[in-house]
Amino acid sequence: MRKLQSAHGGQDPGAVYKGRQEKDDNLKLALAVGKILENNGINVLYTRTTDVYQTPFEKAQLANQAKVDYFISFHRNSSSGEDKYTGVEVLVYDKSGIKYQMAENILGALGEIGFREIGVKERPGLVVLRKTRMPALLIETGFINSEKDNQLFDNKFAEIAQSIADAILGTLDKEIIEEPLYYRVQTGAFRNRKNADRMLYQLLEKGYPSFLLHENGLFKVQTGAYRQLGNAVRMEQRLREDGYHTVIVTR
Repeated sequence: MRKLQSAHGGQDPGAVYKGRQEKDDNLKLALAVGKILENNGINVLYTRTTDVYQTPFEKAQLANQAKVDYFISFHRNSSSGEDKYTGVEVLVYDKSGIKYQMAENILGALGEIGFREIGVKERPGLVVLRKTRMPALLIETGFINSEKDNQLFDNKFAEIAQSIADAILGTLDKEIIEEPLYYRVQTGAFRNRKNADRMLYQLLEKGYPSFLLHENGLFKVQTGAYRQLGNAVRMEQRLREDGYHTVIVTR
C-alpha cells in the first residue's frame, strides 16, 4: 500500500507565481501518479483528493495510522527571484535503504524528460520525513517561479506522471511493468547470501542506490533502474572508478 501526499491545500496555497498556486499542481500530479499506480495493481491512499488543508503532522499521522508501506509527498520548489533557478530534487530523511534508491530513480526519470537534476538531498528536519514510520520521500517537481520548469510541467505532464510511477514500480521490482525496459548495473551474482549482503551493505554505505535481487538461484547485487542506457552507463563508470566489476543488465 502506498500513501501519496499532495502538499499544501485549502488556505495554504504553497508557493505562488503569477496566480499559479503550488497546491493545485501538487494535487494534480499526486492524483495522476496515483491513478497509474492503481492501474498497475497498487493500493493507493491519498492524504487529500480535494482542496483541503492538513498540517504536516496530520499527514504523517494519517500515514502511520493506515500503516502504509511507502509515503511520497509531492511539492514544487520556489526561489527568491523569478527564473533564478531550475530543476528537480528529491528529499529524504537520510541516504539509505529503498527510499534513497527510489529517490535516485525518480530523479533520473525526471531528468530524462528534460528537467535539470539538482540531486537527492537529506532533510531530516522535515516533519513528513521525520515523523513517518515507513520509507518516505518528497519530490520537488521543478520551480514554480521558473518559466522553463512550468513549461515542462504543463507540456509534458503526462510523461512526468508516467515517469514517476514507472520509477516507483521499477524500484519495487514489480513484474507488472514489462515496458519500457530498465537498465541496471550489476556488481555481483552470488550463491551465498552472506557474500551478496556484504557487497550490498558496502554499496549502501557509500551512497549507491543498490538493492538485492534473488533470481535463478543467485543473489544479484544491482544498482539503479534507468530507462535510458546513458544513465546506466554513467552509474557504471562511477562504480568502476570505485573499484567494482560491473555489467549492465535489463529487466
